[in-house]
Amino acid sequence: MYRNKKIVVVMPAYNAAQTLKKTYEEVMEQGIVDEVILVDDASKDETSEIGKTLPHTTVHTHPKNRGYGGNQKSCYRIALEHGADIVIMVHPDYQYTPLLIPAMASIIATGLYPCVLGSRILGGNSLGGGMPIWKYAANRFLTAAENIMLGAKLSEYHTGYRAFSREILESLPLDANSDDFVFDNQMLAQILWKGHEIAEVTCPTKYFEEASSINFRRSMKYGFGCLGTAMTYRLAKMGLIKSSLFV
Repeated sequence: MYRNKKIVVVMPAYNAAQTLKKTYEEVMEQGIVDEVILVDDASKDETSEIGKTLPHTTVHTHPKNRGYGGNQKSCYRIALEHGADIVIMVHPDYQYTPLLIPAMASIIATGLYPCVLGSRILGGNSLGGGMPIWKYAANRFLTAAENIMLGAKLSEYHTGYRAFSREILESLPLDANSDDFVFDNQMLAQILWKGHEIAEVTCPTKYFEEASSINFRRSMKYGFGCLGTAMTYRLAKMGLIKSSLFV
């Protein structure tokens, strides 16, 4: 609880058994998280079993893999059903530090912004933290293109470390979004479509063997999906098309 706001951390998980407990422990050490919701997307390891041993944790297991976007849909739906006022997504692979949870929650709880991103680009140490050079280059290109088409000035759109107010989650047509990785991008575009501002905080980057990461082929598909989302947004803003993403 923070400023009388229920803080819920959601963890979209797939084969996270090796890093789940470490991530969870650091999340709870922040002292403000009321509940953790772990959604296991049909993992092949002991992710769900480990999650069920963790206090203040709700585990929801998909009987079959629904994809990263499908996982997030379950995360946010369950968080809202459980009365969350602020929802923070933390990947259980320990790529993003939970130490930023109090700062991100504070920005939303005080009413400054309804959405906060943990940016790997702010601070300029993403490459030093192990981000592959091709991913860095793609991130910068996509972000520049999206800023132009979406009319924003974000340092990146591709971080998985995000915090949202209850009100903003309730206002978004998330079921219209993809079940794949581009869900992340569509969600931010929807927030901008609604006229909301997005805050960013510097987040150290950690890339290691256990940290989840999509391969080059999936990254290419994601990149084209991001550009497609931005183009759809721009055409819808101009009144040239209608899209279920932007209503």
